[in-house]
Amino acid sequence: MQLTMQNSYSISTDKSKINIAFVHQYLSNESYWAKNISIDLVKTCIENSVCFSIFYNDEQVGFARVITDKATFGYIADVFITEAHRGKGLSKWLMQTILDCRELQGFRGWMLGTKDAHSLYEKFGFKLTNHTTRIMRKQGIEGY
Repeated sequence: MQLTMQNSYSISTDKSKINIAFVHQYLSNESYWAKNISIDLVKTCIENSVCFSIFYNDEQVGFARVITDKATFGYIADVFITEAHRGKGLSKWLMQTILDCRELQGFRGWMLGTKDAHSLYEKFGFKLTNHTTRIMRKQGIEGY
């Protein structure tokens, strides 16, 4: 899938276009959720997810991935736009593209985790689950 937006931005789900070094650099050095993640782990995450990349002309400027069985559930992860390209509506466009993606329809539920972007995700129907009696979590590797 390739979508084009005004001002030379596009979103692609073609994994061959992903700049893995760019994604790794952002996640390991700039994100709060994946500090020091190895490039091998990033490659494995990309291989096993539905990925969405944002490009400005041919330069990758954003990324997100969905961990899913493609039938009932999707977990949105590793969402980011580089600082130089923020404030242009790209994160909203990215989220809408993910939720409208044909191969990700009919799910019983979606999840994601965020420390600082609640207002963005609330626009798409996401709500905090702090008071739930159903959602449980087992912590994995420390720091990720």
